Parts: sequence; structure tokens; C-alpha cells
Amino acid sequence: MDGPGPLGDFLQARRAQLRPEDVGLRDFGARRRVAGLRREELAQLAGVSVSYYARLEQGMSRGASAEVLDAIARALRLDGHEREHLDRLADAARRTPRARRPRPEKLHDETRDLLSTVDAPALVLGRRSDVLAWNTLGHALLGGHLDFHAPDDPARRPNMSRMLFLDPHNRELYADWKRKIRAVVGNLRISVGRHPDDPLLAELIGELTMKSPEFVSLWGDHRVQPCDAAAYELRHPVVGTVTVTQQTLSIARSPDQLLIVCTTPAGSSDARALALLRQLGSGLVVHGDRVAVRVGEGERAAERSVERLREDGDARVDQPVVQRLGVVGVQPHRHP
Repeated sequence: MDGPGPLGDFLQARRAQLRPEDVGLRDFGARRRVAGLRREELAQLAGVSVSYYARLEQGMSRGASAEVLDAIARALRLDGHEREHLDRLADAARRTPRARRPRPEKLHDETRDLLSTVDAPALVLGRRSDVLAWNTLGHALLGGHLDFHAPDDPARRPNMSRMLFLDPHNRELYADWKRKIRAVVGNLRISVGRHPDDPLLAELIGELTMKSPEFVSLWGDHRVQPCDAAAYELRHPVVGTVTVTQQTLSIARSPDQLLIVCTTPAGSSDARALALLRQLGSGLVVHGDRVAVRVGEGERAAERSVERLREDGDARVDQPVVQRLGVVGVQPHRHP
């Protein structure tokens, strides 16, 4: 094995994040040449020899027992998710890597039927964070500047990680973009641990590493955190500011796929904003930096500015003129 490998990288990164006082060791003020704990300190806490622990970090030993991994996990103060991640990395280190290129992920008809019944913005992500499908409102809220049918073609599928790190539209969509990308990276770490031999996943990580300094910084932390439920404030180019709770649900038949549902409290201004977005559809008319919505049909159609729709949006939610919205070309909107 060349280099420390994923297991060694993870152990080194987590050791560097611990201070002596975090684990009950005294620091006598001597200048430390390394960040965090020294190898010998971690080995002492785990009850293993320094040479053995060093071989684990350097990728020279693949046979760590469950008892040794338990001891190292306790010494590193790993939580449950991180402990599972450690087990997966150790298991992958024992196996011979497979070079087989995986097939494109498919969406079961039952999952597509489930998605169509969700009356809230929703989408299904694959194990590499590819968008496998979205409902109309999910597309309008999170990817309205993209082709609605793109997820149907594996060669054109949007990827949520790429969208968040490399697409200016999505970077501006999230008011707390940095918190969102931390969650995405934590979830990607879990995927890499589960599928260490997936070349498409490795290509995604490599692309983000080359193109995004923010990704490089977060990836180097080796934080492991599954996405579950979190509230995010979105700055939508049509309906303005709306806060949604993004809930992540596992799909029993396809454990590597996740159903993401965006909810709002009933009767809230956020719920009314989504109601307006539902009636407006997922298309925007864009002329340079000006975003408008085309209302009406045929020769009688007219463009309405987004600002005007925001001003009288609540009053127009149930009016037919909004329900007859015509959708035309889509481009990302740049916020000032």
C-alpha cells in the first residue's frame, strides 16, 4: 500500500484535533512539534505499542482487531457515527481493492411513486450525491435553473455536492452556505467509508479537491456527520427569503439512496412562499441580471418582474393568472 491510505489519514487527522487536556493529559508547556496529540500519547491512551499504532497510521498494518479499534476509538473520543466510519475504513484496508466501474444508479419505480406523492419540495440523492429525481417543487426550490429532466440521464445528472461547491446559484441560495457545505462533506465522508472502491466517487472527490479550496479545507478535517434534519434559510430568486427544514430519510429498498424533504410550519410565511412557488412553476425568464416570470399563455403572455410578484405574491397566490404561468428558458440569478 502506498501512503497511509484512508484509515491512516483518518487516524492522523483525528489525533491532530485532540489536545492533551482534552484527554486528561498534562501539558507542561514544552513546545510541541505536532498539532494535537503525539503518536506515543495516543498509543498510551489506547493501550497499544507505539510502533504498532505508527504502522496503522502509515498504512503498514491492515489487521487491527475489533478490540484494538475499540480502544483507539475511545482514545480519539469518536462518536457513534465516527466509530462506524473507523470500522469501515479498517475493513476496507484488509480487502484487495476492486477496480470494477459501477453501473449508474437506478431509481426504483416505487421510489419514484413515493416522490410524486410528497406535497413538499423533495428529491432523491444517490450514494455519490447525484440527483436521481426531484418533484416539481423540489426542482423549483433547489435547482430551478437546471433542466427538470436532467436526472433521467446519467450523463447529465446534477450532483448536489458539485452544485453546492461549484455552482454560484446554489452558493448564493443558502444564507448559511458554510454550514450547508460542512454537512455535505460530513455525509460524503460516510459514503467514501461505505464504498472505498467506487471510482466515480473518487473522481467526484478529486474534482472538488481541484476546483474548490473550501472543499479541500473541510475534507482535510475528516469530520463524519450524516445529514438528518436541519433548518436552512434560502434566498430564492423568485419568492425571496424562505426557511425550510431539510429532513433526510433512508429508503429501505435502496439503503444508499436518500429522500430529502423540505418542510415548513403550516400557515407560516414560509409555507405561503412555497405555495406561491408551487403555482409559479420552476421556470424563470432571465435577461442578464434581471429575473422575471412569464404569466399567461400565447400572444397574451406577459413578463412580470420578480420584485412585483414578491410585493403582491400573498394576494395573488390563488388567482388564475398565476396558475396559468408559462415556463420559458432558465438561467441562474446573480444576487447583488
